[in-house]
Amino acid sequence: MLEDKNQEKTSLEQLGEFGLIDHLTKHFKITHKSTIKGVGDDAAVLDFQSKKTIVTTDLLIEGVHFDLSYTPLKHLGYKAVMVNLSDVYAMNAKATHITVSIAVSNRFPLEAMEELYAGIALAADKYKVDLVGGDTTSSTKGMLISVTAFGEAKEEEIVYRSGAKPNDLLVVSGDLGGAYMGLQVLERENEVFKVNPKSQPDLEPYSYIVERQLKPEARKDIVELLEKLEVKPTSMIDISDGLSSEILHLCKNSEVGCNLYEDKIPLDPTVISSCEEFKLDSTLVALSGGEDYELLFTIDQKEFPKIKGNPNFTVVGHTTEKNEGAFLISRNNSKIPLTAQGWNSFAKA
Repeated sequence: MLEDKNQEKTSLEQLGEFGLIDHLTKHFKITHKSTIKGVGDDAAVLDFQSKKTIVTTDLLIEGVHFDLSYTPLKHLGYKAVMVNLSDVYAMNAKATHITVSIAVSNRFPLEAMEELYAGIALAADKYKVDLVGGDTTSSTKGMLISVTAFGEAKEEEIVYRSGAKPNDLLVVSGDLGGAYMGLQVLERENEVFKVNPKSQPDLEPYSYIVERQLKPEARKDIVELLEKLEVKPTSMIDISDGLSSEILHLCKNSEVGCNLYEDKIPLDPTVISSCEEFKLDSTLVALSGGEDYELLFTIDQKEFPKIKGNPNFTVVGHTTEKNEGAFLISRNNSKIPLTAQGWNSFAKA
């Protein structure tokens, strides 16, 4: 898929490690005053002055986190940045810098790396973060991407997973389950392609959910909106592993229980129709699917009027005393214990 037989490709060996880094990063611009030194020295130099520094990192491995038979490299570069920025925004912080480290096998020519970095550059430009370093090395088994993101916030602005109190409202941004259903569509079409390479999939009816999988957006806008509305969440987390496991993280760290209402979980119509097509339960998909990169947070009930009626937010439940436990309240009003069935990278295939 990466090879175009009619066009000569440039092997990475020709450039070497430092030549490759120079080539891939030469067009990245510096936008933050806090960047004293970016790419090009032994280490970056950052100056956040009186603010706290937020740091997060994620590893994406070919065959575990992505499949290049249906993931364009430009999309992959973009997504690799998004999954990290999402963690910064989940701390109610402003993302400012990234480092990108990549290991690739010799099946990837320079042109493939340029595509990957075009996606990274698009993300950096759109979200106004500076690329300030990274590493490249060879791999024996395909591609590995590690991105580290840095952010800044005043100490009093930072939101942890541990601040929720009983009777706080549980709120989510956007809608859930789309990324997982997009993955189901892509994997199905990939199997069809293996049997009949001449078949061309019609992904138009699934464009929303496919984009949710291949090109997710970190919710910087939600952090900015909360600030504008003068709402400070009591706790917050990003929804990367599915709604149920993220709620349980908040409950554990905040030492509270919760009631999550099934009929309040926000689902896009495309998610509902694709769940019907794949004979999947849409609630289970929202609870366990993951990779939506929406924000889940708790707010004091007195803050509710500030978010009421806002299309960006859905109140899906409330916290309770710890000894009351964590439950899903089903549409027929039965209480089902919440379990974390989301993504587990160490689970057996």
